[in-house]
Amino acid sequence: MENNPTSLTVVAGLMRDGQGRFLLQRRPDHKQHGGLWEFPGGKVEAGETSQAALVRELNEELRILVREEALAEIAAAEGADEGANRAIVIKLYKVSAWVGAPRPDPDAKIGWFAASEVSSLPMPPLDMALLAQLPA
Repeated sequence: MENNPTSLTVVAGLMRDGQGRFLLQRRPDHKQHGGLWEFPGGKVEAGETSQAALVRELNEELRILVREEALAEIAAAEGADEGANRAIVIKLYKVSAWVGAPRPDPDAKIGWFAASEVSSLPMPPLDMALLAQLPA
């Protein structure tokens, strides 16, 4: 029997600086949702908890260190995976502390945005759904 999961779990981090601005990452143009802004994170790998996956992804993508204790799940969204016969479930965690200054991969871009700016940025549908769940 072939292993075809019916859903893909993705995790993302809500990071805010001392001025209350959100950290968002711009997806590389050659990837799905290329050019759109999103909360940083990635896929949960087999055998990983969601928190462990986010710790790993933030280290890989932004070169920062985060402890699982600094994560609190605050929102979730679900939708169809374009081109695949499965659902995507994305969990958003508030990241209360990290070590290091976020630095993106060479083919990615990051930015700190005020809440009023974030709503006008082009974002993937599930990131927009997460954003809509955040308190004003």
